[in-house]
Amino acid sequence: MQELHDAPLAPLTTFRLGGPATRLITATTDAEVIDAVREADGSGTPLLIVGGGSNLVIGDKGFDGTALRIATKGFSLDGTALELAAGEVWTDAVARTVEAGLAGVECLAGIPGSAGATPIQNVGAYGQEVSATITEVIAYDRTAGETVTLRNAECAFSYRHSRFKADPERYVVLRVRFALEDAQGLSGPVKYAETARALGVEPGERVPLAAARETVLKLRAGKGMVLDPEDHDTWSAGSFFTNPILTDEEFAAFQARVKERLGEGVEPPAYVAGDGHTKTSAAWLIDKAGFTKGYGTGPARISTKHTLALTNRGGATTEDLLALAREVVAGVREAFGITLVNEPVTVGVSL
Repeated sequence: MQELHDAPLAPLTTFRLGGPATRLITATTDAEVIDAVREADGSGTPLLIVGGGSNLVIGDKGFDGTALRIATKGFSLDGTALELAAGEVWTDAVARTVEAGLAGVECLAGIPGSAGATPIQNVGAYGQEVSATITEVIAYDRTAGETVTLRNAECAFSYRHSRFKADPERYVVLRVRFALEDAQGLSGPVKYAETARALGVEPGERVPLAAARETVLKLRAGKGMVLDPEDHDTWSAGSFFTNPILTDEEFAAFQARVKERLGEGVEPPAYVAGDGHTKTSAAWLIDKAGFTKGYGTGPARISTKHTLALTNRGGATTEDLLALAREVVAGVREAFGITLVNEPVTVGVSL
């Protein structure tokens, strides 16, 4: 276990932003993770868990406490049952499942971050969510002071949400277990229309696993959503805002605002999101509110490839990023009456 003091945190995040931590511990085993958590909790020291750093916005003043970087390793495949240590690089793990000929997470290729973060956010993209394949999450319960195993139903998964995100101070994810599918080298049914079009198939069809993964990687790269240190469009947290889910009443009011602003012939994106609810597109809202690709003049700007990504063009501060985020939130609210919600976790700052 490595320990550093007054340690920079910006290099541990995909934004490359944020001040230092009073202390940074890097844990490479589950036991080291638990020991570090127990020490911090026992002394009343604030604790920040850091995985791949792809969903963190850390304030310029840094973190006054212990930052615990989880760098555990472990990839275990038994038939179609997969177990990942929390510190495993997610996109590498996806590649290995595809190489093994197993379906279930192939459309989640290219998503930055660690395996331990996937159940927290219920990571999803291109028609797949981890909640569809996760069977169990092994976590350290800081309230009970013990390691627990939570079955899928106990994780309370929903769109970009979970029991772990709802109670962020309680659980530290140690391992995640998945049930994948042996479809004779084929992917799961392709659900996302954009992916189906790129593959030249109809939604619901299966394709070779490698083709599904490679297509998703190309689609993500075209939007600046695959990490590349030379490409400032990837100096981001991916999608900065979640797609709003509206009640029928809220959606009707939204449609009225769209007609008022954009004209009678314009219909906003709409996807069924359960009884009495409709999901719309945050990227569409941002664009139609006037925040187009590349928007901004400072060191923090909207990606030139995707309106949903806020980026550090080099030399930005966290306050630069937050000023841009607040401008976008205010502009969308004024235009359409919808308040966007940030997807990344904020540390020491807020919108």
